[in-house]
Order: sequence, then structure tokens, then C-alpha cells
Amino acid sequence: MRIDVLTLFPRMFEGPLTESILGKAIEKNLLDVHVSNFRDFSTNKHQQVDDYPYGGGAGMLLKVQPIHDALKSIQAESGDMNQRVILLDPAGKPFNQKMAEDFSTEEHLVFICGHYEGYDERIRSLVTDEVSLGDYVLTGGELGAMTMIDATVRLLPEVLGNDESAKGDSHSTGLLEHPQYTRPADYEGMEVPHVLTNGNHKLIAEWQLKESLRRTLLRRPDMLESIELTKEMEAMLAEIKKEEGM
Repeated sequence: MRIDVLTLFPRMFEGPLTESILGKAIEKNLLDVHVSNFRDFSTNKHQQVDDYPYGGGAGMLLKVQPIHDALKSIQAESGDMNQRVILLDPAGKPFNQKMAEDFSTEEHLVFICGHYEGYDERIRSLVTDEVSLGDYVLTGGELGAMTMIDATVRLLPEVLGNDESAKGDSHSTGLLEHPQYTRPADYEGMEVPHVLTNGNHKLIAEWQLKESLRRTLLRRPDMLESIELTKEMEAMLAEIKKEEGM
């Protein structure tokens, strides 16, 4: 996968994109990352990339020309790769795990990180997606882009040590992940549930599913509305509600 980032602050990406899982993905040639300062594409002698909005209003808007020319440069350099161009915008569609899974199937992602008060509306005609990290406003799109890149890249084949790891993550199955434990089995009186240590894989799988349902019901009941429950899951939920006094 190739990822391009258009930003006014390229140095912000030096650590996050070179360390840990992302850094290893780059080393393995599973990921090719290019970070560009779109100020370099400004035709203004002062490299200005923003201007006052027509009609008045507070703040400055990013101009269409530098971003348009930066995108054309990326297209020329990358050749025939299909581009998914993502505009980081508080008014965009909220980012979630399903979107990360969707992005991970693409061969080329381009993230545009905004600053100032907003964008010249014509910039929106240049993108395929407008995405928000959440219902709050950051000083710029850089942190949002880093988060989306991390969530996406970890889903690429061979990026994680075990490709099965991502399949059981919270939000990947529609449920929150069940509790997990490691050795020792008893730490100062805090014991691992016996079912996990008895070697019965059928009982372990049933326990894991039930505890995923319990955690989702207690912490994110809204998620249960968007998945299709089997009869087994419905029976488990009834048991959980009884156990929890609901």
C-alpha cells in the first residue's frame, strides 16, 4: 500500500510513521509512505496557502490551488495507482473500524490535513471521502490522519505478527472484545476464570462469546442494535441480563 499525506507540518509524522508496527511495515516494504508539505506547491511568492473568505467571516480558508497541484503531482508520480483521497474534516463521516477495513483494501490512500478555519469548498470536489475522527475539533488534521493510518495499516496482510489478531479485536466482530488473561493463573488472589485453564476449547469459545456480549451490553449497548444475533447469542444475552439484574 502507498500512503501520501498532505500537511503543513510534515515533522509531526516523523515519529508515528517510523516507530512500532508502522515502522516495521515500512521496513518490510508492506507500506510506502510519502509526506508532502503542500505549501511547496503554492504559486504565491510568500508560499501563502490560505486567504480570507468571500462574504466575510472569521478565520482563513485553505486555498484550492496548492492542494490541487499537490494532488496532481502525486498522481503523476504514482502513475496508474487508484487513489482514495481523504479529506480530514470535522463535518465528515465519523471514522470507525468498518471504514478502516474498507481503506485497507485500497492500493493508494491520500490524506489531506486541514488547518485554519476550513477549506475552500472547491477542494471537496477533488476528494473521494470526507472523514472526521470524532465529534470534536482539533487544531489540524494531522493527529486524525495518524490515527486513521494506524488503524488501517495494522489490517494489511503480514503487518501484525499474527493476521488472526485483528479479526477478534473490539469492533471488528460487531462486539467488544472479551476479557483476556495471561500467567500467572493466580496473582495475589486474583484468579483467571477456571474455564480458560481447563483446556476445553468448546467451553472456552462459549465463555468468550458470552463475555463479549456482556461487555458490549454493559458498555456499548448501542452496538447490539446493528448486529444480527443468533439464537445462541439471544439466549446468552437473556442469561447475562438475569445475572446483571437488568
